[in-house]
Amino acid sequence: MADTTSTQTVSAARARAGNRKEFNFAWEGRDRNGNIVRGETRAIGEAIVTATLRRQGVMVTKIRKRALKRGGKIKEKDIALFTRQLATMMKAGVPLLQSFDIVAKGASNAAVGTLFSGIRADIETGSSMAAAFAKHPLYFDALYCNLIAAGEQAGILDDLLDRLATYREKMLAIKAKIKSAMFYPGAVVSVAFIVVAVIMIFVVPAFKQVFESFGASLPSPTLLVIAISDFFVAYWYLIFGGIGGGFYFFMQSWRRSTAMQIFMDRLFLKLPVFGPIIEKATIARWLRTLSTMFAAGVPLVEALDSVGGAAGNNVYLIATRKIQQEVTTGTALTAAMDHSGVFPNLVLQMSAIGEESGALDSMLSKAADMYERDVDDAVASLSSLLEPIILVFLGTIIGGLVVAMYLPIFKLGMVV
Repeated sequence: MADTTSTQTVSAARARAGNRKEFNFAWEGRDRNGNIVRGETRAIGEAIVTATLRRQGVMVTKIRKRALKRGGKIKEKDIALFTRQLATMMKAGVPLLQSFDIVAKGASNAAVGTLFSGIRADIETGSSMAAAFAKHPLYFDALYCNLIAAGEQAGILDDLLDRLATYREKMLAIKAKIKSAMFYPGAVVSVAFIVVAVIMIFVVPAFKQVFESFGASLPSPTLLVIAISDFFVAYWYLIFGGIGGGFYFFMQSWRRSTAMQIFMDRLFLKLPVFGPIIEKATIARWLRTLSTMFAAGVPLVEALDSVGGAAGNNVYLIATRKIQQEVTTGTALTAAMDHSGVFPNLVLQMSAIGEESGALDSMLSKAADMYERDVDDAVASLSSLLEPIILVFLGTIIGGLVVAMYLPIFKLGMVV
């Protein structure tokens, strides 16, 4: 019941945050002893700040709105670092508000400091920690806020922050490995296209003028390259504009269309080399998220609300919704996972053992560790596998162009 109430509180805070715009107010006043005090509070208006401070025994003498310091984009790495720092300080016995002060003042990014100062001000004025985080859904998702709410209700906030920090760090690590695996071939293909375009637009036309002065017939490979070069020179703006425009509209469609997202996620899982790595990484995130939620005492049905989205793949999101429906009607988790058809036998066996032994969170965590190690090994071997493939690809493209352009010169040399 407490978990349901905390979840409702977080949802209500998100709804209220969406309807109100808050600002930072710098104020100065006198406390009950007549001492001058200063501070900064985040609220929707001056009247709220004045009323809040009056309840705390502070008579405001000066107040002004402060512009928000942007300073840069807040990244997932910043949130993970903040979570780890907050968990460490709370375990060391540092008071919560003081912990927020330390983190906000120590942030190198001004936007991070502004965010945490605003959250601290909300907590100081009586808001729960989960509700304060829920006002910033762009940085703190439902999983994050629900775990914080569970920690506050159970009085184990420091332990759950530690779990949450570990979870965030592992998720960042596995995302970084997938990005590095995908970035290398993509970058090489892009560079190869640019090099070929430069050769076609600037180098081949120079050779063409030389060949025309010979007045001799040219080999078929050379004629083909010259024809492609003529097309590049005549329609280069259409080629680059079409590629750029096509990429832009593709990304917009991918971002906004659910059907497109599902199609691309299925395609990624079926890629010949990258598909197994992406699948293992997705399963690892799914298992890690469910393990963290279940270990925090969140009921299984409610935990599955956050698990599907955290997996980062719509195929597993759809499967998780089906699993949740079956679990709600009394089906065992392992049986529901088996019916979804997206989990390998090893995961199902470890889940079954966890359910039978009453240590589901531990077994899921061990399975996640195993799949994360598999991803590490796969990415490491992928680099050594891709290097010769990419060298052959570049050698074929660039070497083919060079040979095609020098064939007429070789023939002339043989005639002479």
